[in-house]
Amino acid sequence: MKTLVTAAAPTCDSARTLLNRGQALTAAGAGLLLLAAAALLGPGATALALTAAASVLYVLVISFKVLLSRGGDRSRVMSFSAGELPPYAELPVYTVLVPLHREGRVLAGLLDRLAALDYPTDRRQILLLIEEDDEETRRALPAELPQGFETVLIPPSHPRTKPKACNVGLTHARGEFCVIYDAEDQPEPRQLRKAVAAFRSSPRWMVCVQAELQYWNPWTNWLTRCFAAEYAQNFGQFLHGLDRFRLPIPLGGTSNHFRTDALRDLGAWDPYNVTEDADLGMRIARRGWSVRMMESVTLEEANCRLGNWLRQRSRWIKGYCQTWLVHMRSPAQLWRDLGPRGFAAFHLTMGFSTLTTLLNPIFWAMTVLYFIAGSDPIAGLFPGPVLYVAALSFVAGNLLLMHGYMAGCLERGLHAAVRTMLFVPLYWALMSVAAYKAVWQLLRPSRRHFWELTEHGLVKSH
Repeated sequence: MKTLVTAAAPTCDSARTLLNRGQALTAAGAGLLLLAAAALLGPGATALALTAAASVLYVLVISFKVLLSRGGDRSRVMSFSAGELPPYAELPVYTVLVPLHREGRVLAGLLDRLAALDYPTDRRQILLLIEEDDEETRRALPAELPQGFETVLIPPSHPRTKPKACNVGLTHARGEFCVIYDAEDQPEPRQLRKAVAAFRSSPRWMVCVQAELQYWNPWTNWLTRCFAAEYAQNFGQFLHGLDRFRLPIPLGGTSNHFRTDALRDLGAWDPYNVTEDADLGMRIARRGWSVRMMESVTLEEANCRLGNWLRQRSRWIKGYCQTWLVHMRSPAQLWRDLGPRGFAAFHLTMGFSTLTTLLNPIFWAMTVLYFIAGSDPIAGLFPGPVLYVAALSFVAGNLLLMHGYMAGCLERGLHAAVRTMLFVPLYWALMSVAAYKAVWQLLRPSRRHFWELTEHGLVKSH
């Protein structure tokens, strides 16, 4: 077993600091401007302007998601048949990083699945990244690991996050390419060989390929059906649309394959960002490099318990907020790095979509109030044009997003889940609960970088 301590990422491009000085001054200035507007124009006029802006924002976010999802149908993702895969003799060393924490329940099955990868064992370096004080996982390790497996111990130091463990693992990586798998993952056996084919057939500036994620237990309950439909829409449509138009792709937390030298050149993962994958996707785009989607599936376990799902989702939303704040420390530089299209896509993917999730309960409450008390209580906020835009985004937008989930279910063969999507607005309401929890944690320094563990092994694997 090996132990190594790594240095923290530079504060300037890390989520270690919530706001830099410029962002703090901008936030204070915006608050003062809002107070001044309320004093000069009146609270009603100020609220009306905010409502109109929020309605336009809704239309932009929903239109972006719908257009990209439709465009994803014509995306040419990287695909390789068995005959196009490189022969075993030409395969390089490949490093598999497997961050683990309290995963004793699923470790035995994970080792079997990774050992079944279709790759020469003498060129397959599988690093099990385990916290030194994680007695549960260490006790579950077999007395002798299969060939190609190694254990790397992670010192118990702040922050205790998955990206910190991956950074430690990267210092031990010998592979020309590397990939991350989570504890519950079931990657397609040929996925490593497909990734090698993708890299060998692409220019050097294509530094990452993202495999598609699906859930193997969509039928456990209503929550897993909605979760599976969401993944079907995201990985099967939306990310394909980003790939087609060469827009920045926020990576998934697993099954992203890298050129190891490029990953090191980027500074690897930010240990303080709890969605280090999405942040890394943005940093790749800002460098002028690219991420491509690959036709290969990794199966995961969908959360079937509400508390477990809320912990996981609030961490994702918190990380998206961290990523947006980090990259917005210099908006002018971000514009130059990504260009106008990439700049707009970044905001619509990372920042504005989270804001609409936070605003949803407010607009839903207004809708309920309208049906109960009529239009008088909210008439001042919704004059003619604003009402039309808000109604359009509420009715047409929700129906279009619901249709996208249904289309994703049909493409994945989840036909019985299609009718479940009639109640998917309840799932979106749960997202809003998670979003408010995420913001609350983000504002508390003691919880800002806290990694809420997702419990795996709740459902017996198929």
